[in-house]
Amino acid sequence: MKIISKRTLIEFYQQYNNSASALESWHQEMLKSNFSNSNEIKEKYKSASIIGDNKIIFNICGNKYRLIVKINYFTKRVFIKFIGTHKQYDKFNINNI
Repeated sequence: MKIISKRTLIEFYQQYNNSASALESWHQEMLKSNFSNSNEIKEKYKSASIIGDNKIIFNICGNKYRLIVKINYFTKRVFIKFIGTHKQYDKFNINNI
């Protein structure tokens, strides 16, 4: 899978240092993956939430942070739509992405 864009992750963990290791691990795992559908993601990431329209919420650092992505399974691209704290996520409208 190709992640678009890693820069978003880097900018986030420069601000929230304790997220760097978890986000780098997630990034490396996704790069090595070849998911064909959201069910395959759910099998690997049990705590991930499938929210429709190929969007998935990942819990990062023991659910301290939320990462929302949209995946194009045909082109094998993962688009980062949102990364933030729980407080930021609670104010975020996931229907607008």
